[in-house]
Amino acid sequence: MKAIGYNQALPLTDPAYLIDIELPQPQASGHDLLVRINAVAVNPVDCKIRKRVTPESGQHKVLGWDAVGEVVAVGERVENFKPGDNVFYAGDLNRQGCNAEYQLVDERIVGNKPKSLSDSEAAALPLTAITAWELLFERLAIKATQPSIITSSNEVLLIVGAAGGVGSILVQLASKLTGATVIATASRESSATWVKSLGADHVVDHAKPLASQIEQLGIGPVTHIASLTHTDSYLDSYVEILTPMGKIALIDDPQNLDITKLKPKCISLHWEFMFTRSMFKTTDMNEQHNLLNKVADLIDQGLLKTTLGKNLGVINAKNLSTAHEIIASGTSIGKIVLEGF
Repeated sequence: MKAIGYNQALPLTDPAYLIDIELPQPQASGHDLLVRINAVAVNPVDCKIRKRVTPESGQHKVLGWDAVGEVVAVGERVENFKPGDNVFYAGDLNRQGCNAEYQLVDERIVGNKPKSLSDSEAAALPLTAITAWELLFERLAIKATQPSIITSSNEVLLIVGAAGGVGSILVQLASKLTGATVIATASRESSATWVKSLGADHVVDHAKPLASQIEQLGIGPVTHIASLTHTDSYLDSYVEILTPMGKIALIDDPQNLDITKLKPKCISLHWEFMFTRSMFKTTDMNEQHNLLNKVADLIDQGLLKTTLGKNLGVINAKNLSTAHEIIASGTSIGKIVLEGF
């Protein structure tokens, strides 16, 4: 089968950092589905793994943790899917990724593809939807409500880095499924327009002091912060603007974080990592299956929309390399998707 991978960790300046390869088609067993890949999305985690993880000698590493495809075979323990089902999922960091014609994935972290979306539109969603959902409802513990009976709460959520992949779905979930006031950050006009279209109540510029901008909104203190980028740079601002006993949830990898600054206000810090369930085979792995099906239902009801920002064409080394370069630039809006081989 066709695949895109690498056999040594190389910088973006090396033309061989991603290459087109041929690999044997895998076989499904146990809880696994064998999925024929139709579309994939690219995430910052792809770039991190490519830079940090060197495959074993003579082996190739295949990246990709956002996929849409068709189930073509199932293992003997599979209960939720059958051949012919259209699915979407983010996968497992411990296994080969989806930048290949076929992939094995555990059914317990797979959802049914939204019926109202194209393959490329659906591929933009799994990893970021899982991350945003777990961050919002499990880490920050913001109360979820039914879309038809939302009432305003005293919760004020600040989303820093709101125009990116995770932020783009997080803004929607918070505005559609909670009573919280949503403040999104964006430093460019295009980014501000994007997050407003997704449901942000207010937009502030993260390139300027946050406290004064939020104070001018006149909506009261921030109770929760979703820190999606540069957490170490903003920590002092977070401490200043958060109410006592507020909560911070982050997804990035700050090198230095002085958490003693959180003690006077009794601020809690939560890390969200959507691969934890699959990586450690937790007893509640199936929650990601349930979660993705809920997201698909919300999409098909018209309450959420795809966060696709750019489609770069067919799945090959050249186009994936372009995607990695855009991700590395830090200027992408929404998700980058590729479709077909």
